[in-house]
Amino acid sequence: MKRRKFVQTSCGFMAWTIAPGKWSVENLTFSKRNYDCVAISSENIQSDIPVQRITPDDGHYNFTYYDIPAHSPSNRYLAVTKVPFLEDRLPRYGEVAEVCVIDLQEQTISTVYKTISWGFQTGALLHWGDSDRYLYTNDSFKGEDAVCVQIDLETGKTTAFAGPMYNIAPNGQFVVGFPLELLNITQQGYGIPSKDPLNPRKLPVGAAKDQGVWKTDLLSNHKELLVSLADMAAKIPVEPPEENGTYYCWHTKVNPQSTRILQVFRCVFPSGFGGRNPMVFTYNTIGEDIHLASGDHIWGQAGGHPNWHPDGINIIRVLKPEGPHSPYRFCQHRYDGKNFHVLSDSIIGGGHPRITPDSRYISTDAFPVENDEQMLKLRLIDLQTNTDHSLLAMNTSPRQGLKNSTLRLDGHPTWDRFYKKLVFQAAPEGKRQVYVADLSSVIN
Repeated sequence: MKRRKFVQTSCGFMAWTIAPGKWSVENLTFSKRNYDCVAISSENIQSDIPVQRITPDDGHYNFTYYDIPAHSPSNRYLAVTKVPFLEDRLPRYGEVAEVCVIDLQEQTISTVYKTISWGFQTGALLHWGDSDRYLYTNDSFKGEDAVCVQIDLETGKTTAFAGPMYNIAPNGQFVVGFPLELLNITQQGYGIPSKDPLNPRKLPVGAAKDQGVWKTDLLSNHKELLVSLADMAAKIPVEPPEENGTYYCWHTKVNPQSTRILQVFRCVFPSGFGGRNPMVFTYNTIGEDIHLASGDHIWGQAGGHPNWHPDGINIIRVLKPEGPHSPYRFCQHRYDGKNFHVLSDSIIGGGHPRITPDSRYISTDAFPVENDEQMLKLRLIDLQTNTDHSLLAMNTSPRQGLKNSTLRLDGHPTWDRFYKKLVFQAAPEGKRQVYVADLSSVIN
C-alpha cells in the first residue's frame, strides 16, 4: 500500500495527496447556529423597498464581488467571508478568515472552512459551483502559491487543486486565475497577502512568456498556462509610450455560457505614466481567438469595471467615450471590441454596473458625502425609459482619510439568481455587514 504524503495546511488542518497536485484537506465539522435577519427600518435608511441585514452582528462580513453571485444556484444559500479584523492596516500572511454559508430559509450560519487567502475587497474569493453542493475558495499549503479549494457542503470533504482560482466557469468544469500573490502587485485587496510585504514577489520587466492566466480542470486537475502575458501584449497595436513597463493580469471573468473569458490586463511603468494602463482582452477557453477590446485609446485609458452581459457576447463598461474630460457613461461592445455604443447619452456612468438579461436595467453603486456623512447609494438605471432611480441611501464607513484605499468599503451590488434582489455591503454602525434589497416591486 502506497503511503500518502501528509502536510499541515496554513490553518492547522491536515492534508494528504490523492493525486499529483491534488490534496484532500481535513476540515472542521460544520456547526450551524441560529440568528435573526434584521429588517432595516426607514429611520436608518432612505428606501421604499424592503431591506434586510442578513449577516450576524458579531464581526465584519463581506461577499466576493459585484459580478459574482453571492446566492447559491437555488437562491437558498448565501456565501460570505468573515474577516478577522478591521483595522487601519492590510492583512498579513497567515491571518485567517472564515468561509461562511448562510441558510436564508432556516436563518442559520455555518463556518465551513478557514483560509489565509483573502483580502478586504473580495474576501476569500468565494464562488458557487453549478449546484448548491460545492463552494470554492483558495488557500496556501506549505507556504506555496495559493490554489483553488473545493468544499463539499454535503459531506464536509475539502479538496485542493493544482492551480489558483480567480473565477470559476459557471458550468463548474474549470477555474482560471493569475497567481494571487502577483494579483496584489498592481492593486491590494483581491489576492493573498505577500509572505514578504516589504519585498513582495514581482515579475521582471516586460511581458512574461511563462506567466499569465492558469486554467485548472476540476475533473482531471490538469493545470495549464492558458494565455501568457506575452500572448496578450503581442496583440496591442500601439507601441508603449515608455520603456521598461511590466505587465500583469487583473480580473479574469468567464462568461455565463462558459465559452469565453474576459481579461483585464495592466502595464505599470517606473514613471507612473497612465497609472495601471488597464486594457480588456477576451479569448476562448482553449486560449485562442485573442481579441483586444479596449477601443482606439490604449494607453492611459480612463474608466473601468468591465463585465460580461448575460448574453456572453457583449461587455458592459464605464468609460469616457468622448475623451478624458468628458463625463463617464455606461457603454457596451462585443467581445471583439466591435459594435461599441453608449447605453444612455444623458445618464452619468459610474460604480460597479451589472445589466439584466433583457438589457433593460443596470444596477450600480455611488458614494456621495451628505451633511459630512459618508453615504452608500444604490442606483437602478432603466434603459427603456432612460431614467435613473435611487433605490436606497444609507450611512456607511468613511472613504476619505484612509491610510490605504484598499480599506474602503464599496457597495458591490450583485443580483440574486432571479434578478429580483440585490445583495450589497455597508457599515452604517461601523461593522461591515451584508444586506439584501428586494426589488420585486420595482423590476418588471
